Amino acid sequence: MAPISKLFLVSGEVQGVGFRAFVRRRAMALGLRGYAKNLSGGDVEVLAMGTKDALDKLSGFLHQGPPWAVVRSVQEREAASVRYDEFFIE
Repeated sequence: MAPISKLFLVSGEVQGVGFRAFVRRRAMALGLRGYAKNLSGGDVEVLAMGTKDALDKLSGFLHQGPPWAVVRSVQEREAASVRYDEFFIE
């Protein structure tokens, strides 16, 4: 099965609470590649590439977040495939 890419926008109290590191750990465990980065408005952007099943699992983790996060919404959409060798934090 060919990998697909999804772009997620996570809103709420998601900066300064270890959210990006949480996402990186989960994404790497699922075999995903891409990145997580803070946006100036307080949201976190996540671009992930992998199987549909792994991306669905990551979406569940994004809705949950780490213990100190308060996730209010997660928007997701298909994204153009970009090649990354790993999952990193920007």
